[in-house]
Amino acid sequence: MFLTLEYLSEIREWEINMNIELKEITVRELTNGYQDNEEHGVVGYEGKLDIRPPYQREFIYKDKQRDAVIDTITKDFPLNVMYWAVREEENFEVIDGQQRTISISQFVEGDFAYQNRYFHNLQKDEQEQILDYKLMVYLCSGTDSEKLEWFKTINIAGEKLTDQELRNAVYSGSWVSDAKRYFSKNSCPAYGIGSDHLSGTPIRQDYLETTIKWISNDSIERYMAEHQHEPNANELWLYFQSVINWVKAVFPKYRKEMKGIPWGFLYNELKSKNFDSAKLEKEISELMQDEDITNKRGIYTYVLTREEKHLNIRAFTDNQKREAYERQQGVCVKCGKHFELNEMEADHITPWHGGGKTTANNCQMLCKDDNRRKSGI
Repeated sequence: MFLTLEYLSEIREWEINMNIELKEITVRELTNGYQDNEEHGVVGYEGKLDIRPPYQREFIYKDKQRDAVIDTITKDFPLNVMYWAVREEENFEVIDGQQRTISISQFVEGDFAYQNRYFHNLQKDEQEQILDYKLMVYLCSGTDSEKLEWFKTINIAGEKLTDQELRNAVYSGSWVSDAKRYFSKNSCPAYGIGSDHLSGTPIRQDYLETTIKWISNDSIERYMAEHQHEPNANELWLYFQSVINWVKAVFPKYRKEMKGIPWGFLYNELKSKNFDSAKLEKEISELMQDEDITNKRGIYTYVLTREEKHLNIRAFTDNQKREAYERQQGVCVKCGKHFELNEMEADHITPWHGGGKTTANNCQMLCKDDNRRKSGI
């Protein structure tokens, strides 16, 4: 994490306004009592450190980043300072440093190898060097709101937070904690039933963001603000299951083009309609073979809404437009006036939905006004 002057200035301002104490923590102390499970969450430092409080994102470091942390420690180079917020009864929570903390703890626990050696493969003196390595930690005392501002300020200089990760921080509480249980891990329930139909990755909050967007009709912040202090996210989870079950019932045959479609919005609008799945499947198969349809993914939205814009019907080529223009001698077939080629637009004589193809003999040139009137623009 490279620290800019602007970033350091913000941190310095916070140091003035809050009670800050700089403390040395050894890796041995940090990893003592490390756990990562559903019951206790992610904790370390003899169980006194909450490594992933509600506003924190999931563990996202890739192997290269994780190895870089261990490389720094084995070479006895300094890691960037970490920030812990002070809780009651001598407990703490990580404001900044979660990714580094988990990387260190996972290595010491034997969860991964560095340079083809696990921690237990190291010589005793090598293990001791790592366990005795000193980490610099700022202990910060303040209110919940101040801790949240710390989190947002400090993380400006790190790996960029996604919009939903920031929302999780702003609206942290019992609702977000429960929602993340369903939507925010690679092995989460939402991934198990919906990974074929959703784009993105749960670990960067894409699944959670998408589902809230659907249920709120694109008013994510409003929905999270209204539900922030509710004890659970059952409504959201039940809604998600309803959407995916509806999709699988309407379209029993899966194709890769079904991934990433805004299914929730379609469900909201059309869930009460009775669709014939067999009839839809036959039509989809035929449309998939239609060379004039350039957006195959849009076929699913089209068969539900009958809006041709989702298909991106293939446009006429420049040669086809020139042929039609010369054939018409530059005269618009609607208004009968002469125009230059760049003042006209190509149009299907027999429309696509009437069986017309994007071929030279089905092309006519209209002036822009007539073409837009015909298209209802």
